[in-house]
Order: sequence, then structure tokens, then C-alpha cells
Amino acid sequence: MYKKLGNLLKDAMKKAIDEQEVMGVNFLVRRGNDEIVYCEEGFSDREAGRKLNRDTIFRMYSMTKPVTSAAAMILLERGMLELYQPVADILPAFAKQKVCRDGQLMTPERPMFINDLLSMTSGLVYPDEQTIAGLAVGQVYAEAEKRLDSENPMSTLEFADRLAACPLAYTPGSSWQYGTSADVLGAVIEVVSGKKFSQFLEEEIFQPLGMNDTAFWVPEEKQERLATAYETVGQGQDKKMIRYEGNNLAIRNDMKKAPAYEAGGAGLASTLDDYMKFARMLQNGGCGNGEQILHTKTVQFMTSQSLLPHQQMMMDQWIGLDGFTYGNLMRRCVIPERHRNLCASGEYGWDGWLGMYFANFPNEDLTILMGTQKKDSGTFSLTRKLRNITLSELL
Repeated sequence: MYKKLGNLLKDAMKKAIDEQEVMGVNFLVRRGNDEIVYCEEGFSDREAGRKLNRDTIFRMYSMTKPVTSAAAMILLERGMLELYQPVADILPAFAKQKVCRDGQLMTPERPMFINDLLSMTSGLVYPDEQTIAGLAVGQVYAEAEKRLDSENPMSTLEFADRLAACPLAYTPGSSWQYGTSADVLGAVIEVVSGKKFSQFLEEEIFQPLGMNDTAFWVPEEKQERLATAYETVGQGQDKKMIRYEGNNLAIRNDMKKAPAYEAGGAGLASTLDDYMKFARMLQNGGCGNGEQILHTKTVQFMTSQSLLPHQQMMMDQWIGLDGFTYGNLMRRCVIPERHRNLCASGEYGWDGWLGMYFANFPNEDLTILMGTQKKDSGTFSLTRKLRNITLSELL
């Protein structure tokens, strides 16, 4: 029934591989209880001759964020976390945080709340070389990466405390900027639950859903399944793909060791089938594998939040997300006619630095997942092409 869709997807994937855009890619679509299409092309490791397949494990990077959000929702349901609670109540180092304004460090007008972490309105940012806040955060990441193989690696809680010593880019709630909020939220979950972040995720989400290949590291017996990351270099006839083996955001590229710093914003590895179990749990009102992970009303809350107008102004500058807002660590389409590609009102999801992609379409009961490992990708040209092919056939 969907042979045409599968052929169109494969043709686009093969073309991207031929043009050195990706080394390998797979794509999975489900509607309700039915798998609509699964396609795979290319290599997970060209040099070893390993083809990319359904069993391939990927570094999720920022597709970790929706999982962290779901973990926070579990604590919300149990009355252990309240979204207007100051972060400093849980992580005391944040009580002394300053905001950078006109080159001066000042006390913020209000504290950072848990909901600021979920909406990226906290003032916490990723490293950059232009701002005082970004430079300070860069130093934290540099130290964390330097200590990755030491006898004293930086832990999840220490990382959060070190971020607390960095100046905020703006007073919490006054703007929006993508940054390290989810990583701090991971530390919050660890303190509130009384368990390591990874243990909480394993017990509350991964084990109940049967996500057996999802974790913050990849053990030796699964290492051959971990896709190699690549990057595109050169232009024209000189364009080619080479291996990328660097660490990023204090996360080991080889993922061979269980990390001390379990990054709530970027640290997980998973497969398309595993992540589909998580995505379909959200689509099914919090139920998956016969287990009720979240209540239906909580999922509705998790997938329906919007930024305030003054915050939305900053997100509107993100090229490619026209018509989308942000809430609970995911994008959400609110004005589809403003988007420049096919989309649907209410769709939500996120992507990852190496090209992982996830989208749920609640009104259509549809889920799309894409897997690849290309440096500095996020949502890129191939992602949009595969989306457009799929949505034109199924919406």
C-alpha cells in the first residue's frame, strides 16, 4: 500500500548518500498500531564495511531532552516537583546566580523556576565566543571534557553547580534562548528522586517500555552496533565525508564508559525502535508496552505549552522553525501557515546535533523518526525532504 512512499524515501536517501550529505540513514513511520514504512540506506561504519540497519545505535544528543521532560512530568504527577518552584530550592548553588547586563553582573529580578528549565527561558546558554555568559559556560564544558578520562570526572550535580556560577544571559522568564536548561533539569531530577538520573530513567521509563538499547553509554557487547559519526568537508568535486571522532558537550564520542555526567540535554544513545516506543507512549496518552508511564492529562500538558509573546520573539529568529513555539523541551507547531514546509497543527518533537529527528502528529496519530550521525546537522535538508515526502502522502 505504501510502496510508492518507500521508493520515494529510498531515492532521496540514496541521493543524499551519493552527494556526500550523509554516510547512512534510516527512517521509520508509524500510524496507530501500524508500521507504515521503514527504510535504510548506507553505512553505519564505512571503514569497517558495516551497513546501517534497524539495530544501529545512535547518539541522540538533543533528542535526549524530551525524555528528560517526561521524567520531570513523572515527578510532577507525584507531587515531588512543582513548576514554579525555584531551582535554588533544590540546587542551592543557584541562589547566588547573577545575570549579565551591559557588561555588569547583577542580581536577577526574579529566581529561576523549574518551568524556566522546561521552556528554555532560564537564561542558561550553550557555549559561545561572543558573550560573557557563553564564554563562562564554555569554560565549564572545557573542564568537564578534560576530566572525562580522569579519576575525578565531573558529575551531573557538579556540572549543574558549575553552571550556577556562570552568569545568566538574561533574567529568567524575560527572554528565550536554547541552552543548558535540560542538563540542569537532569540534576534536579537526580536530587528530587534521590536516585542517579540514569537509574530514574531506567526504572521509570526505559525498563517499563522495553527500551533495552537506550542508556548514557554503549557497553562493549553493543559497541559494533554504535554508528560512526561523520562530517562533510570540501566542496564540489572535492566534497567528501570523513570520520568525526571528537567529543562534544562533554559527551564521549565512543560512549564506551558509563559517564559521571549524565547530560539531560544531550547524553543518551538509542535505536529508532527504542525511541519509537517512547514517542508512541506520548502519542498513546502516556501508555506503552502495557504500562502507564504518564497520565493522559499530563501528556496533554507536556505537549501543548507555548512561549509568552516576548519570549516567542526570540524563538522566531530560529531559521526553519517558523510557525513553531517551544515548551517542555520540544517544538510545537501552532501556526502551520507560517511554516515553509509541510507540517500539521499541534505536531511536536525535537532533533539532535548529529541529525537524529523525532516528530509526533497527535491529530493524525502519526510518528516520524530519522536516524543518522552527521556533525552539526540538527534538522537539515534531507530531514525536510523526507518529512515532505512522508507528509504529502499521509496527511
